[in-house]
Amino acid sequence: MLLQVRNLRIRFRTDQDDTVEAVKGVSFDIPHDRTVALVGESGSGKSVSSLAVMGLLPPHTTLIDAHSSVLFEGREVLHQPAAARRAMCGKEIAMIFQEPMSSLNPVFTVGFQIGEVLRLHMGMGRRAARARTLELLEEVGIPDPASRIDAYPGQMSGGQQQRVMIAMAIACKPKLLIADEPTTALDVTIQKQVLELIAGLQKKHRMAVLFITHDLGLVAEIADEVIVMRHGEVREAGPARAVFADPKDLYTRALLHCRPPLAQRPRRLPVISDYMEGRALAAEAQPQRTRGSAPGDEVVLQVRGLRKSFWQREGWFGKREIAAVKDVSFTLARGKTLGVVGESGSGKSTMGLTLLRLHQASGGSAMFDGRDLLAMSAREFQPYKRRIQIIFQNPYASLNPRFTVGQILLEPMRLHGIGASDAARTQMALALLERVGLAQQAYHRYPHEFSGGQRQRIAIARCLTMQPEILVCDESVSALDVSVQAQVLNLLQDLQDELGLSYIFISHDLSVVKYISDQVMVMRHGEVVEMADADELYRNPRHPYTRALLDAIPRAA
Repeated sequence: MLLQVRNLRIRFRTDQDDTVEAVKGVSFDIPHDRTVALVGESGSGKSVSSLAVMGLLPPHTTLIDAHSSVLFEGREVLHQPAAARRAMCGKEIAMIFQEPMSSLNPVFTVGFQIGEVLRLHMGMGRRAARARTLELLEEVGIPDPASRIDAYPGQMSGGQQQRVMIAMAIACKPKLLIADEPTTALDVTIQKQVLELIAGLQKKHRMAVLFITHDLGLVAEIADEVIVMRHGEVREAGPARAVFADPKDLYTRALLHCRPPLAQRPRRLPVISDYMEGRALAAEAQPQRTRGSAPGDEVVLQVRGLRKSFWQREGWFGKREIAAVKDVSFTLARGKTLGVVGESGSGKSTMGLTLLRLHQASGGSAMFDGRDLLAMSAREFQPYKRRIQIIFQNPYASLNPRFTVGQILLEPMRLHGIGASDAARTQMALALLERVGLAQQAYHRYPHEFSGGQRQRIAIARCLTMQPEILVCDESVSALDVSVQAQVLNLLQDLQDELGLSYIFISHDLSVVKYISDQVMVMRHGEVVEMADADELYRNPRHPYTRALLDAIPRAA
């Protein structure tokens, strides 16, 4: 056995001199040359367990039980001296982190950072390390390695950055590769490429892989064994085929069925608590939601020939035009959802931000209530800001950490003169918190006191303070756990039913887009390549790019 984890118990000290137990007696094995998936929601303890193996937990706030044991090829890891631990981690055990841009140093080239690993762990000279770095970049599929070796991380796409992280991890030919949520924020096509790359490298180098994710649908692609964790405990473990075919634990079944199914569209997605409390119905047994457009639908927004270009400096005096959005046209009906899909760089988010005038359009029109939003002056556009709002992808970045939730909700109402007094606005804010499923006590708390899903609910409530008619949802559920994602999707459906809201739903997750959309618009390189009703597009995709996106959806999704 390559890695044996026995009775791992981890506690963290809090600011109040108390402790919180994050991992509660976890035990599992990782055999040689096998891929083991560690699955669970945020807070389940899966990443903490892997960081304990790597010795990356903060020493001053972490307490690991004296009876805990982590054996790597028979050697006890937890009690090794720091120097021995550093020598082993990076060479024999390597890790790919979730967010490559947070792990790569932005001021060093990717070639320097990969070469540093080779010089430190393999004792190579600079010339040998550079030659080996070129081989590694080619092995992980970076195009034109000779020119990209001297690129900085910020000059590469998210998928290329993750490939650089993989190259760095396999540089010393480790025996165990730990991949911590390596595909969470990636497009389905890039996600598929990264999964295939990891699987291919695992076979080529005969590595063991510990693949950590919150999405059971992904692990069907690559895992031999599955370990399901919840609240710091192992709920189920076994061969991947057996777990998928006949999950024994209710929590495992819940993780499998919380994702929107492609074959059905239930009126309400089940969440974890539905399964744990025995309330869940199979998707096919639930009432189905009808989606699609009709010729008589009232049009609320009509976009024609929308263009947006950016300019990049070249040389001392030159500049080059980069067309991000090229001649995009569509109509949005009242109370309906337009799904917008495409890979990173397809222009879908730029299109949404341009409609809200967060980018200045280069051309085209957006007719809303008989007026062109793009042709208005700033003063003329001011009252229209209330009527078209946006929910951003990252609730951590879009909420002011110095404001309480109450201040976050009251500020836009004050700016736009909504409500007769602060007392009236407070009552409206409390009602909105209840509407989005948060307790009134949340009003006096700060964003850092909430989970990711709760913060996204706060962001939705902030939009609703404006009483909008159109919501642009820009990857607003992409980074959420499957159960939290289901809760937010249910909330968006309920709000649309109650208030008649229209959504422009931007996402790279095609199963989510099919579930919530009436029409789907597929974008590539800034252009619309296909548009159709959701069911028709998924049943009969006409463009090769659309077919490629659909083929990349994980099998268990």
